Amino acid sequence: MSRTYLTTDELAKRIKYEPRTIRNYLKDSVLLEGIHYFHPFGGRKILFIWEKVESEMIRDTFMDSKAIG
Repeated sequence: MSRTYLTTDELAKRIKYEPRTIRNYLKDSVLLEGIHYFHPFGGRKILFIWEKVESEMIRDTFMDSKAIG
């Protein structure tokens, strides 16, 4: 399985959010370490796994539409 790794800025451009919103609101509440992102080589840099983030967005959208309908 191929994975696409994105920095916070790259992810922000893809999902049309500000990098600050990702860091302050989404990270560790919606996007979880070890599932949606990781710190390569134990450093400070964060890499998001695009396929996991995209799956979460689609799942949340689907769950919201099920609750309405």
